[in-house]
Amino acid sequence: MNVQAIREQFPILHQTINGHPLVYLDSAATSQKPRSVIDAVNRYYEHDNANVHRGVHTLGSRATDAYEGAREKVAKFLNAASPQEIIFTRGTTTALNIVASSYARAVCGEGDEIVITQMEHHSNLIPWQQVAKATGATLKYIPLEQDGSIKLENVEATITERTKVVSVMYVSNVLGVVNPIKEITEIAHKNGAVMVVDGAQSTPHMKVDVRDLNCDFYVFSGHKMCAPTGIGALYGKKALLEAMEPIEFGGEMIDFVDLHDSTWKELPWKFEGGTPIIAGAVGLGAAIDFLNEIGLDAIEQHEHKLASYAYDRLSTIDGISIFGPKQNRAGLVTFNLNDVHPHDVATVLDTKGIAVRAGHHCCQPLMRYLNVSSTARASFYLYNTEEDVDRLVDGLTQTKEFFGHGIG
Repeated sequence: MNVQAIREQFPILHQTINGHPLVYLDSAATSQKPRSVIDAVNRYYEHDNANVHRGVHTLGSRATDAYEGAREKVAKFLNAASPQEIIFTRGTTTALNIVASSYARAVCGEGDEIVITQMEHHSNLIPWQQVAKATGATLKYIPLEQDGSIKLENVEATITERTKVVSVMYVSNVLGVVNPIKEITEIAHKNGAVMVVDGAQSTPHMKVDVRDLNCDFYVFSGHKMCAPTGIGALYGKKALLEAMEPIEFGGEMIDFVDLHDSTWKELPWKFEGGTPIIAGAVGLGAAIDFLNEIGLDAIEQHEHKLASYAYDRLSTIDGISIFGPKQNRAGLVTFNLNDVHPHDVATVLDTKGIAVRAGHHCCQPLMRYLNVSSTARASFYLYNTEEDVDRLVDGLTQTKEFFGHGIG
């Protein structure tokens, strides 16, 4: 991977922040966009802008081809059996809410179980809380190890024949843990449960094969993988999606409307009510082309090396606490400088042009498990370098000196 050549394709990276060259280490929150994606969205608006599936005029046909072409790219990217199994959504949150509201509320009842983990992002926790409250199901948590990882024996002990849904993130946005999704799926299926995978932090960074994983639902957001904000997708096995009812009603998703009853379009359109996110889908398709050209295997290898380098370099700083396992770590490092609030750490780093995330990362239960209120996080992507990590380490060293709190 020629990282310098890749960086040249991201216009936003070529600027100074507070007098320093930008070091962007917040890609787990949202990634930056390459010129090819920006140009694809602009080209759609300048050349093809029209509504889809409705008009017979040329612009409408071109817009429809671009929108459905993006769906085919997503299906191939995930190795779905058919584009019919790909529902465009606003992102991971919306996709998870569709599964929770349409599927889980229909199949769960008093005494049934929904199984998740304490590391889940709020988007993969709150919808299941609401299903449990509405149906009388019990929400259960797979225990975590001290470093935040999952042992399969704990998965076996938590999932039972009463479990209807298991929903687990592929990669933790705080711990960097890569969870054994394929094995968890096997355990879920052995007990008759469906498997939902939150792929927000995995899809941008590694090859994903939903048929190999054999998961029943898989969700992700485009904005974390070089695409625009406001676009993502839900993958679902066709038989499950066909049995589910839509949760948004109106134009686009109907087949026939009478005064007192209506019928729905076939998959995938019955879940896409209203004018869809056309430009976002076009941008997502362009992002997939961009990532495929570089290669997901190369991206994953690059990020693992960066994360390992960052872990080792940060570990040399006196008074630093690093969360999550050293091994089997995705491309992020979450940490705290003892006695310095993460928001103060992030603020000082920003004065040096270094962008990191500080807060609870939409994982408040995990923060309590870690016995902290918040943390700082540096997350890497294909455009980051070891020099970026060195800048971070230098910035943290200067942050310690700035606060001078007897750290260490």
